[in-house]
Parts: sequence; C-alpha cells; structure tokens
Amino acid sequence: MMSSTVKLGNDRQGNPVHTPMRNMLPMLNPNEIVWGGWDINSMNLAEAMKRSKVLDYGLQQQLYPMMKEIIPLPSVYFPDFIAANQTERADNVLTGTKQEQMDQIRKDIRDFKANNGLDKIIVLWTANTERFSCVEEGVNDTSENLLASIQNDESEISPSTLFAVASILENCQYINGSPQNTFVPGVVELAREKKCFIAGDDFKSGQTKMKSVLVDFLVAAGIKPASIVSYNHLGNNDGKNLSAPSQFRSKEISKSNVVDDMVASNRILFEEDEHPDHVVVIKYVPYVNDSKRAMDEYTSEIFMGGKNTIVMHNTCEDSLLATPLIYDLVILGELCERISVKKENSEDWELFHPVLSLLSYMLKAPLVPNGAPVVNALFTQRSAIINVMRACLGLAPENHMTLEHRFESSLDELRKDADRVNKKARLS
Repeated sequence: MMSSTVKLGNDRQGNPVHTPMRNMLPMLNPNEIVWGGWDINSMNLAEAMKRSKVLDYGLQQQLYPMMKEIIPLPSVYFPDFIAANQTERADNVLTGTKQEQMDQIRKDIRDFKANNGLDKIIVLWTANTERFSCVEEGVNDTSENLLASIQNDESEISPSTLFAVASILENCQYINGSPQNTFVPGVVELAREKKCFIAGDDFKSGQTKMKSVLVDFLVAAGIKPASIVSYNHLGNNDGKNLSAPSQFRSKEISKSNVVDDMVASNRILFEEDEHPDHVVVIKYVPYVNDSKRAMDEYTSEIFMGGKNTIVMHNTCEDSLLATPLIYDLVILGELCERISVKKENSEDWELFHPVLSLLSYMLKAPLVPNGAPVVNALFTQRSAIINVMRACLGLAPENHMTLEHRFESSLDELRKDADRVNKKARLS
C-alpha cells in the first residue's frame, strides 16, 4: 500500500488529484524499522538466503556480507503443531516449561527494544502454519484460564499463541501472518484487558487476493459463481510444511472463507444457505522453490441456463509478494496506535478496538471484534483504510458520484473555470 496513491479530490478543471498514500499522514519510515526475530533453525540469514533461492544470485552476493552475522534467536518448538518433516530443521529451540519459554520471549522483546533504542516493538508471526488448536473450556477460553494453562504446561497451547501472549503482556502489537487460530478466545480477552492491538490472520498475497477481486466482480454484476476450484503447488519450506494434512487444513480454511461475505451480499443469486462449491488443493513440489503456481477455475451460471467459465494461471513469487505486506502491516499497524476518535457529545477520546480489523486488506481470514461483520471484498477493505486517513485530515469519505461531470450546469462552470485559467496562462 505504501507505493499506491490516493485520490484527494478534483482540481478546478475537474481533473482528479492523487497523492501517495504515505504522504497523507505522518507514517513510520521503513528505514527506521529495526528487524530481528526468532527461528527454530540456527542458520544465519546469509545462508538461509542462499537456501531459499528467492533473490537473484547477484543480489545475494551483494547482501551476503551484511546478512551473515545475523543469527535468529532460539524459538518455541512444539512438534505436535507443525509437520513432522520440520524436525530436521529444529536445532535452535528454547527449552523448559511453556511458562519458562514465554518468559524468555518476553525478555528477548525487552532486550531487543533496549539494545536498539527503540520506541516500540511490533511482533509479527511469519513462521510455519500450525494445526488448529482445540478451544477447550478451562484451558484457553478465557484470559485467566489461558495464563494458568501456560503455567501448567497444557499441551493445547500452540507456539504462536505463546508468542501472542508474551507480546500482549509486553504491550506489543501482535500480527498473525499464518492461518491457524492463534487468537483463541483467551488471547482476545487478554488483548482487550491490556488494551493491546492484535490483528490476523494469514497474509493475503496471491491467489486469494485475486479471488476476492474476481468473486466480488461476479456477484456484484449479477453473475452467479457456482463452482470455484483452486489448485496450488509450491516448494521451499512453506510447501513442505503444508504437505502435512493438519497444517494444510488450516490453510484450506483461510483460503475457503474468503468468498463468504460476497455471496451473502446477494440474496437474489444465492438463497440463505446456498454457497458455491469451493475446493482448494495444495501440493508440495520442491523443484519450483518459492515460485508458487496457482490455477483457478470459476464456473458461473448466466442468462437462460448458460454457463461461463474463467480459468486463470497465476505464478506468484511468494516471499516477494509477502514481504511488502509485512512492511505495510507494521507501518499501518503502528499508525493505528496513534489514531483516536471522539464521538459526538462525548468528552473522551477512544482508540480502535484491540482487534485491529482495519488491517484486513492484507490478510486472508480477517479477525474482527465479536459481533462485527467479516469483510473480504478487497476494494471495500481498501476504502476503509483510505477513508479513515481522510477523516484524520478532515476530508469527507471518498465517493465516485462525480456529480460535477453529470449535469450541464456543472460542466458549464468547469468550462468557464478552465477558460479563465487558460486566459491567465496566456497573459502571463
């Protein structure tokens, strides 16, 4: 989003005026971000860069001297939550009870902040997709039970949930970039109690982003998608981890739910319980490395019983699509910490709800406050961000009526203004 532009309004001739989104409000400069992190694998970032084969070889050679000294901190490794094929990589792991490991994560956060002279920390999960956690009464259903379960070393507390709790207790915003249910009810309650932002789930980078655009178009146009079938094959460690059934299931859920609100928006096409056949397949193909291949078939019902089929092949450089999302999430998430609103006839200024749904534009399975609708339509999500920024500037929400171009009297005024400007230009 930081490289996109926003329409501010029209000039006197009725031409649209755009500005970079990053210029609308005081935002964090990407060069001011200090990056660090944890990993269950001890390989330094230079060797990890070579292993992943994401960057061009020449660029790798230039970056190697700066990357070779960066070694990740030991991380949390609970084998039950990720694929068994990850065991060989797990040589940089924390030990002790879950409480002791969480305490170490909290210490790592404090040390990183102090050692780098930082104003604030934002923690973002970019690690392996985990299996879904079971939400169990007395274990992770409330903040009190969750904290007690960590202390009691309960087995159903996942690594990502442990990181989320540690971040919240250190008053650090936590963003979940993978599809698992990190934010069990106890985490959400803890975030509300501590007034700490959380956001998720799962980076929306390639196939799902296209799906949220295309299905929105079809349904809005009165075309009924009846079947949506998505095939993916990818390599590197993400694909290897997703080759395990329980980890694939987490990804399948986040990819499948993306059309729900668009289908629900049109009860002319879809009855109350009706839904398109929606199938997602992911296969591990080591050879393609980080170049994820996505193939989609959309079959829709059209006029007089006809059928319309759209087939799409999408090659996604997965890491190179996800990395800008990481920057956007951090920059926008930090901005949201500085925005407050005051309702009419109220004396108090109020921050956003701790479940930061405004970040949904970058996330496949938006986490929203209890009772709030889930919005997946891409342009609706983007409009929400833009209009919040416009409100901060005292501008009205963006609209596309362009009434000044739709009435003869308005066009006459625009032509007169243009003539005056041109005459002034000739005189000068």
